[in-house]
Amino acid sequence: MAHQNAKGVKRLINACFFSAAGFKATWMHEEAFRQEVILFIVTTPLAIWLGQTNIEKLLLIGSIVLVMLVELLNSAVEAVVDRVGLEHHELSGRAKDIGSAAVMMSLVWAAVTWALILL
Repeated sequence: MAHQNAKGVKRLINACFFSAAGFKATWMHEEAFRQEVILFIVTTPLAIWLGQTNIEKLLLIGSIVLVMLVELLNSAVEAVVDRVGLEHHELSGRAKDIGSAAVMMSLVWAAVTWALILL
């Protein structure tokens, strides 16, 4: 990682560039993330329109942001596992399955949040 000893504002600037690279890589290599971004783009205006209070709007939008956050972490786990080796290994499979389960839980959380607020 370049400039890992940077301090202060330079560290923050570097972090922004690293984060942008992470978003770009995830967008390019993960179809699920692209689908979740589209879901976010569609649901955010709906949340603003349908939420009756600022808290409801925040919960509706935040539940979709949570899905994207978990997907980013899952994608990172998958990239590291694939970097270590593409051959089948029980622990590699377990790590990927656990990441997938985390994404599923965040999707269920989002669905329950939307259902309870809107119904």
